[in-house]
Amino acid sequence: MTPDPDVSPRTPLGRQLAARIKRLGPIGVTEYMEACLHDPVHGYYRKRPAIGRAADFVTAPEISQVFGELIGLWCAVVWRQMGEPGSVNLVELGPGRGTLMRDALRAARAVAAFRGALHVHLVETNATLEDLQRQTLKQEDVPVQWSGDLGEVADGKPSLVIANEFLDTLAIAQWVFGGGQWHTRCVGLDAAGRLAFVDGAPVAAPRLPAGIAAPVEDGAVFETRAPALALWGAKLAALGAPLAALFIDYGHAAPALGSSLQAVRAHRYDDPLQAPGEADITAQVDFAAVAGELKSRGLACDGPVTQAEFLGALGIAERASRLMAANPARAGQIETAIARLMAPVGMGTRFLAIGARSKGLPPLPGLPAIDIGARAP
Repeated sequence: MTPDPDVSPRTPLGRQLAARIKRLGPIGVTEYMEACLHDPVHGYYRKRPAIGRAADFVTAPEISQVFGELIGLWCAVVWRQMGEPGSVNLVELGPGRGTLMRDALRAARAVAAFRGALHVHLVETNATLEDLQRQTLKQEDVPVQWSGDLGEVADGKPSLVIANEFLDTLAIAQWVFGGGQWHTRCVGLDAAGRLAFVDGAPVAAPRLPAGIAAPVEDGAVFETRAPALALWGAKLAALGAPLAALFIDYGHAAPALGSSLQAVRAHRYDDPLQAPGEADITAQVDFAAVAGELKSRGLACDGPVTQAEFLGALGIAERASRLMAANPARAGQIETAIARLMAPVGMGTRFLAIGARSKGLPPLPGLPAIDIGARAP
């Protein structure tokens, strides 16, 4: 996607980054992504609502209530696998508008003892979204508290962790190959003062994961979020045992070369350098790298499987049929939403589900044990 050649950095953060680069030189892709999402004043996730038809993108919980309900029942089954502890933390990372948690808690009413054991923790850094979550969940009769970081949650209780479209927001690093050498891929300025990708100084060759053959061609890009995954994995493992976690995100099961950095604004893809701080910046999840990080922390890993396979195993067709029978006037709308979640050339296959668990727990529902992923470099 080509930026508009007549437009210099047009957002406050874009102008701030351009001035910094002009003064100090190019910045790495990691630093650029972190600034776009988390700058204290202009970061995208600091104050923008992001999710919803009137915002920038729509997530699975906003498409159909069945998505959150199935995850709520999945949590109840895993709680039983844990031995039905009398108190358990249900942690959601990046909880959006609170829709998934609302629907999960509604479904949990079918297992009264599970719902009675719950202590809900929402890990959120966006003040605007936290306000929306509080409104969405204000009628719930379970304890709900908010944290800005997963590291603040550990309290010795058994933990269930869920996250939909969270891993893709963890910052990536990139390298580009040219002239027989690898270079750090950076964000600098072109001759007109616009933000542009540039090659940094030559660096030692990154250790490519298994499955990527050398030599590589000029222009090839290798990306990894290994440092961010390591930080996140340490916090997840620190929750202690018993622990079970479910992550659903868009990505690929095997590592590959190429840049997947992208921006979404007003439900359309945008150039990632076009509107810093005013567009959602993400990159595809390498699920092999995620599995490698989870295993390195002493956790067992189940999956990944496609979203369609996972939701199908949890009974999405049966749940949707019951919902349509109870709401005949909305049957067509419900059916369309389910089809969108399961689409074989869309969300159904582009999104994958992966689980992590303490090794003393049995395999997680809907997630067969699949051995993927040496640890990312």
